[in-house]
Amino acid sequence: MVKIRNKINDIEPYVPGRSIKEIADAYGLKEDEIIKLGSNENPLGPSPAAVEAMERELESVHRYPESALTDLREAIADYAGVGMDQVIVGGDGADEIIDVLGRTFLEPGESFVVPMPSYMYYEYTLQAHDARAVHARWDVNENRLDLESVLDAVDESTRLVFLCTPNNPTGGLIDKKDIRAVLESTDTLVVVDEAYTEFAGVDNTDLLPDHENLFILRTFSKVMGLAGMRIGYGLGDPQIIEYMHRVKPVFSLTRLSHAAALATIRDRDYIKKSTEYSIKSREYLYSGLKKFPELRVFRSYANYILIDVRGTGRTAAELSEELLRKGIIVRDCTSFTGLDEYWIRVSVGTLEEDRRFLEVLGELVQ
Repeated sequence: MVKIRNKINDIEPYVPGRSIKEIADAYGLKEDEIIKLGSNENPLGPSPAAVEAMERELESVHRYPESALTDLREAIADYAGVGMDQVIVGGDGADEIIDVLGRTFLEPGESFVVPMPSYMYYEYTLQAHDARAVHARWDVNENRLDLESVLDAVDESTRLVFLCTPNNPTGGLIDKKDIRAVLESTDTLVVVDEAYTEFAGVDNTDLLPDHENLFILRTFSKVMGLAGMRIGYGLGDPQIIEYMHRVKPVFSLTRLSHAAALATIRDRDYIKKSTEYSIKSREYLYSGLKKFPELRVFRSYANYILIDVRGTGRTAAELSEELLRKGIIVRDCTSFTGLDEYWIRVSVGTLEEDRRFLEVLGELVQ
């Protein structure tokens, strides 16, 4: 057999969630009856301008896409309030940017720090680089970063520190003074993941001018409604961006993704509407969930809510399965390091989907 790298032999394959079709077939449901509240997607769908842009671009898909992405980088720079030389854009959502960070900064045996529970894909992506994950702590009960645990986790082998704000899956924010404290305590690159920044109404781009070791990670998958087009971007010091471009795949963004991203980021009315609707949906869900004495519900600044379900007498897996049988998909968070088997995460849906979820949940719990 062809020899595989030793590290790859140690990696467990990623197992994606079941598709809507698979769930419909398994439980005898109609596909259009299933409500998907498990992946933090935009319930309004994409910008009509993005759909039109992709349709116009279809006749050109026999041509290679643009490699420099000048117009898109300019539009992102304008949106984020930074220079164009501070922007890098990747395909496969923000996940490609995480991989490029690994290829740019990590040598085998070096480490990266993640406060847990947090986004699991940092570790999943970077383990292929033969890097070590060092777990700091996110205080779940207080829904805040344990700053001291992060500062204690950083040592001479640390090359990246990941800080997710709002944090996935807890929905809590990291105070700017805590981010500044981490930045000023080390020369290592601090990656602040702002995938859900629009829903929180806060960002950390104002820290970029004074901290060359700050890198901000963002995506078009959430508020911009393009999860299926796989577009992510990063903001950082121009020198950092230049190094990353040396290893980033040249044609990683397709022509259709490029067109969709450019049309969406220019459609500020859509972004505003999308943000406001998701926040309205989140607050509706939060208010409804707080009425269940069996649940412990966490205040969120993203487009999802974390729920402790142990008061129902069920595990997350059991309750998620019961919801699936009723045609509702939520995220069982048992696989998140730092959480036990009693947590689920619910994404915002349309208000009608929210109402249906609360109704079914009430039937199951009460």
